[in-house]
Amino acid sequence: MSHYTQHQDPRRRGLRFVTRIHRMRMLGCALCTLPIGSVLQEGAAPVWAWGLLAINAFLWPQLALWLGRRSKDPVATEFRSLMLDSAFGGAWIAAMGVSAGPAAVFVTLLTADKIAAGGWRLATRSTLALLAGFAAAWMVLGFPFEPASSPRTLLACVPFMSVYTVALSTLTYRLREQVVRQNRELQLLARMDPVMQVANRPHFEAVAALELSRFHRSGRRAAMLLVDVDRFKVVNDRHGHGMGDAVLKRVAAILREEVREVDLAARYGGDEFAVLLVDSDTPRALQVAERIRLRVAEQQFADGPDLAVSLSIGVAETIGDHATLDAWVQAADTALYRAKAAGRNQVCAAPVPPSHGRSVEDILAA
Repeated sequence: MSHYTQHQDPRRRGLRFVTRIHRMRMLGCALCTLPIGSVLQEGAAPVWAWGLLAINAFLWPQLALWLGRRSKDPVATEFRSLMLDSAFGGAWIAAMGVSAGPAAVFVTLLTADKIAAGGWRLATRSTLALLAGFAAAWMVLGFPFEPASSPRTLLACVPFMSVYTVALSTLTYRLREQVVRQNRELQLLARMDPVMQVANRPHFEAVAALELSRFHRSGRRAAMLLVDVDRFKVVNDRHGHGMGDAVLKRVAAILREEVREVDLAARYGGDEFAVLLVDSDTPRALQVAERIRLRVAEQQFADGPDLAVSLSIGVAETIGDHATLDAWVQAADTALYRAKAAGRNQVCAAPVPPSHGRSVEDILAA
């Protein structure tokens, strides 16, 4: 089922693109009839010219929508329809005798909407289509050339020029907002463990490195917790990997609940988590770690009533000896292994130099 969905999603996105373009095409085709109709009326155009204008204005947008929706590749089909839009625009420029006002508006807007839809590549190809449509129609019509535009025709260009431009700008803005929102979501996904709903290791290490740098600059302390699920392999072996995942998710949820917004909980490895406590010393970190340990120890699982889960936690506060993030992590890791060696289900802290208990001002004055 997921394999099917992966193939369907691009087509659904393509259909949404077709729908957006259809709305703009209907608006543009309707508005462009005003200057075209003005020139046709002034030149006493034959009935068939008016018929072609009606087809282009009202039937072509529906045909393009139908083609896009039926296509296996809606985006590619829509790009071809957009090129036809430009070709038709070029033909109408020729039919208007290259009337300067409408010609300038048509070329400008037909180029602008192609840039908005597919960038300069589509705009270039569409411009070639416009020139081809113009050349073919101009030759068939006997090279009409009346560049002077009447005041009425210029006035008829105003709705197309103004309303369509505003609509195109609005659509572009909405698409930009959508892209910005999607980029934010992608950035969030890049920082998160999608299963545990906590930060991933790269993001944790990046933030921890910043906190360590801030400590060396200003003396503001931070504490790191390395959290390990005791005998996790036994949990998997006896209760299955599904239960193992449930245990990890429960631990991750407790970590999220027990830390502040300024702190950071992360999945550090398979069954290991890490917590960064901002503006915290060892005593506070020990309190947080003990709360986490006790809450996990109290957890019960419906699918494993005999399952008891415990944590071993290592705590390390930033000290001057931590020149690098690796040194800080190593201190927390050493404390974690001390907790495991002492029998698990407990919290151990890395030693803190005696001078570290003094205020930052005292340390600087020494």
